[in-house]
Amino acid sequence: MSEHSHESFPMTWLDRAYEAYARSSHVVSVQQLQRLSPVGQRPRLGKYIAQLWQRRHFIWADARAKALGSQRGTLLGNAWLIVKPMLDSLVFFIIFGLLLQTSRGIENFIGYLIIGVTLFPPLQRAITGGAQVIQNGRNMIRGFSFPRAVLPISYTLRSAIDSLPPLLAVLLLVMALPPHALPTWHWVLIAPIFLLQFTFGLGLTFFTARITALLPDMRNIWPFLTQFWFYGSGVFFSYERFIDHPTMLAFMDVNPGYLILTMYRNCILYSTVPDARSWVMLIAWAFGTFALGFVFFWAKEVDYGLER
Repeated sequence: MSEHSHESFPMTWLDRAYEAYARSSHVVSVQQLQRLSPVGQRPRLGKYIAQLWQRRHFIWADARAKALGSQRGTLLGNAWLIVKPMLDSLVFFIIFGLLLQTSRGIENFIGYLIIGVTLFPPLQRAITGGAQVIQNGRNMIRGFSFPRAVLPISYTLRSAIDSLPPLLAVLLLVMALPPHALPTWHWVLIAPIFLLQFTFGLGLTFFTARITALLPDMRNIWPFLTQFWFYGSGVFFSYERFIDHPTMLAFMDVNPGYLILTMYRNCILYSTVPDARSWVMLIAWAFGTFALGFVFFWAKEVDYGLER
């Protein structure tokens, strides 16, 4: 009966293909099975870095496409990137410079204030914006397989691009407003300080991205913490005027926010090279925070796509 049935119902092309496959030698070996890894498993750190490098063009394209877009839809557009720091500086000058007299004892207080008010906020955004990168990239995480560190790196690159117009505005303002700070060769040192600042900021973004992804309530806490950091980093006053205890003053000097602003001010306003101690400290803060933050973020790679 089986032969009769076989003759009555000829094999289809799909049946013949299956039999050909079954007779073939395409069999997965034990060694090949051992090399397979579960879907969603965290890759080794070296492989993870290699995956990031393979996606470097996407990271740059994504950052560039989203950069300078925070003011889209406004009448002045990207001009606000320059106007807003000027208005912020004016507010702080009136309140702290004129009313509270924190300007006493500070040479070129206007330039001192403009640098602090304009160049410190990128550090704050590294924390508050970093807290949002996983949430903002949730759709991409669900739809594609890629190393999640792409999101903090792209965000930091975008933030660095967004900071270039305000930095240019700072240089123009300190030249235009008395007492004038004219360009010197020391301004070349702005570039390495800028790069170290955003390397440090990337490390902060890695930390806050992981913490907030696992504990979403932290996105409401970070802004308060960054405000404390802002007011404690000598943005509109000098530590020496209010602190006379050597130990406390030394402790405040290791504040990376204050350190970065002081190095910018030395180069731009006072035409001096930051001392070796400042460079060593900033390099340690930048690369130490980046390395620890990267490993800290990578350790929870598989958890960022989970619903919470």
